[in-house]
Amino acid sequence: MKVKDVLQALDTITGGRCVRDAADLNNGKNRFVLTKSSGIPGKACTEIPGLVYGNPDAPLKKIAVVMTLTESGIELAAATGIEVIIAHHPIADGASCGGVTLCDYLSLYGIAVFELHEAFHGLHPGIAYIHGHRAFRKDIAYCGIPGNVLFVGRVLEGIVTLGDIIDRINLFSGSDEEMEMLSAERRVRKCPSIDETTVSTRGKILLGDRKDRVNTIIHIFPHTGFTAEQLAMAKAEHPEADTVIASISRLPSDHEILKTAAGLGLNLLLGNSHALEILENGLPLAAAVQKLLPEAQVFIFRERVTSTPIGMAGNPMVREYADTMAEQYLVPRKSIPN
Repeated sequence: MKVKDVLQALDTITGGRCVRDAADLNNGKNRFVLTKSSGIPGKACTEIPGLVYGNPDAPLKKIAVVMTLTESGIELAAATGIEVIIAHHPIADGASCGGVTLCDYLSLYGIAVFELHEAFHGLHPGIAYIHGHRAFRKDIAYCGIPGNVLFVGRVLEGIVTLGDIIDRINLFSGSDEEMEMLSAERRVRKCPSIDETTVSTRGKILLGDRKDRVNTIIHIFPHTGFTAEQLAMAKAEHPEADTVIASISRLPSDHEILKTAAGLGLNLLLGNSHALEILENGLPLAAAVQKLLPEAQVFIFRERVTSTPIGMAGNPMVREYADTMAEQYLVPRKSIPN
């Protein structure tokens, strides 16, 4: 197998959405070559579904699928003999590689990287399925905005109430196991104040009660820029809808979408957070790659993010080191409060 076989597999999975050569990148015909920008100077990023860096003719045996490329993933790949990393989220110099350039870092270890973000969205119904409904409408550019994803679906057999959806989400996400992992870490590190993303962002009901019945769902993803006005539009388009699920990202309790949902008489619950997209999108992608490239060894790289009070972070030796560096080199003595 060679790196270019991965490109062929991804193009097969997406039905031809990948960039195959420079012409595909520059002719404007591939609608999945997108530049994302908040208007912050110098921080725009262009998605290029396909091979971002690496030699197409290089041999490979091991492939890793990640959500977001980071220096931790690059180091783990190098240490475990991974030749190809497939990232779901867009890759950028510096941001995805520890502040340095991709070519210098990746060439050091002989790693090729691919990305497959918007080009992968909408290809499978899994996120809706995990959240207890079957989507009969899937729009990955609602109101003409690329990446503004909207699902509308009806509940699966056996799903009757909001509580049923919450319980189903917890089962698929392995919530009990994640809580057990966190308890073990708190015990080992002797710090009961450690928090972890998947435990802290478990699904919950914001409008309604566990016993409230549910039939038709508007499924939104707030981090895409989805607005309260768009929710009102979606409700007008689907007046039978009784429930909103917001997943991947969360909604603050004072958000306009929440107020609009309440005004429209909709229940609203928070589903899985972005931290679990490695299971919702990453795992199906990895499974598809494995089926198309059965001789490859395919791995999932899953990041786990924890929060620890500074006084308990690391061991005593490294905490003393950090305090010394801060006091002797980083903070002028006259600036330290008495």
